Amino acid sequence: MKLRSVALAAGVFLFSSSMLCLQAQEQEHIAIDAKAATTPFPHFWEQTFGSGRAILSLRESYRNDLRTVKQATNFQSVRFHGIFLDEVGLYDPDRQTKNPGLAAQAANDASIYNFSYIDQIYDGLLANGVKPFIELSFMPKKMASDPNALHAFWYHPNASPPKDYATWDAMIRAFAEHLIKRYGIEEVATWKFEVWNEPNLDFWMGNPKQATYFELYDHTARTLKAVSPRLIVGGPSSAQAAWVAPFLAHVKEKNVPIDFVSTHVYANDTADNVFGTTENIPRDKMVWRAVKNVHEEILNSAFPKLPLIFSEYGASYSNEPNVTDSTYMGPWMANNIRLCDGLTESMDYWTFSDVFEEQGVVRSPFYGGFGLLAADSIPKPSLNVFRTLHKLGDQRISVASESALATTTANGGLAVALWDYAPPTGTGATYTMPTGPAGPAKTFDLDLKNVPANASVQLWRVDDDHGNVLKAFDAMGRPAGDLTQEQVIKLRAAGEMAPAEHVHLKQGKLQVTVPAHGLALVVIER
Repeated sequence: MKLRSVALAAGVFLFSSSMLCLQAQEQEHIAIDAKAATTPFPHFWEQTFGSGRAILSLRESYRNDLRTVKQATNFQSVRFHGIFLDEVGLYDPDRQTKNPGLAAQAANDASIYNFSYIDQIYDGLLANGVKPFIELSFMPKKMASDPNALHAFWYHPNASPPKDYATWDAMIRAFAEHLIKRYGIEEVATWKFEVWNEPNLDFWMGNPKQATYFELYDHTARTLKAVSPRLIVGGPSSAQAAWVAPFLAHVKEKNVPIDFVSTHVYANDTADNVFGTTENIPRDKMVWRAVKNVHEEILNSAFPKLPLIFSEYGASYSNEPNVTDSTYMGPWMANNIRLCDGLTESMDYWTFSDVFEEQGVVRSPFYGGFGLLAADSIPKPSLNVFRTLHKLGDQRISVASESALATTTANGGLAVALWDYAPPTGTGATYTMPTGPAGPAKTFDLDLKNVPANASVQLWRVDDDHGNVLKAFDAMGRPAGDLTQEQVIKLRAAGEMAPAEHVHLKQGKLQVTVPAHGLALVVIER
């Protein structure tokens, strides 16, 4: 039973020249029985991460960040755009070479496919224990039906259908066959192949959008399965949780292969775009509402057992420094996990790193980028949020709270996440400097049954004063442009995870106070 009351925070009498103010503090009692029945709690939020486009994975900065996030979460795969972009060099028929002062001439290698960079990209991932989640995009310029159908991203991918599906099919076949030859079917059969990215937006310029995307999917899925029926393929990879019901109806009607459903949503998507309603759905509920809706669409389809993968999601689809760079991410992330547990196989956070160029070359480390690490491998609070939540166990205990997750760990211990959600202190691209707490603190009175009465406890925190690099960046005066090496070193240190506090239970009881935008994790090991 959850008890909520308002208590006076000790020592919070704030005096001014005109009045005496009293800051309120919420209090919640939570009873947890360590031997209560549990349900499986797979870490669905840290299986796959998004990243900047394919070619960026060849950078050492990218791979450094990959290793950092792998160590923090043990994530299994990474998804990025643009494996077919011309900069990767896969498709180049009639290739010519030209040396200075000489006329262009036919290349001595007449092959229309070049897998050199593709091999380096996937080799680099696998060498770091990460599999590719292959988004099949975008259109090579020599294959595009419209060379001018360019997306607005800084690197301008071509978003048109192929001018000839026989050529597209041949490339997909050659691509799949090469992967199997290089890595073996036992490995490649564990990868996922997703057809395109967000075709309901301007990433796809076929006309009409839906019918032409379905044609692309049909060709791609059938070609992959013709290479090997063991290859795993899915879609529609849509934005705003769209198109799932008609997509499933289409593949059923046309008997097209499908192994998983993928779609995307962001917390600042609007109700009219996602649900076609005029509701005002807050950021802490939007992702869950969309996941639940798509989950139900699959249950009501001809494929009720298909896995659901939200292959891209986050707290904001735009650059909002008060959101993705801040401690707001702790309660937001924990609450999404609480709500979405059991509704989806995987939720793939966009992205693990700000080695990222969709809006152009990064100019400032804290501009509201999507990554867990800012430029120069500076840890954001969100990285520490993932580090903290990784410590949760894999069996969940039901608790009557909207601000807690309780789990049992592999060695019979207990791990309990506690948070104090409050809206972000600002929205939009311009940073709003905090002038005080985002809201009242929350005190949790934990009553823990079937644990050693006076056990030693580790208490991990991410909040404005713990693992929060923005506090140090603000204190620097938020320097614009390039940082000095000394500043980078200081910010990396400031962004590190705060060490655990060591506290003790008193007859199975523990009181933990969490500030607004704070996340805490109580770990009791046997």
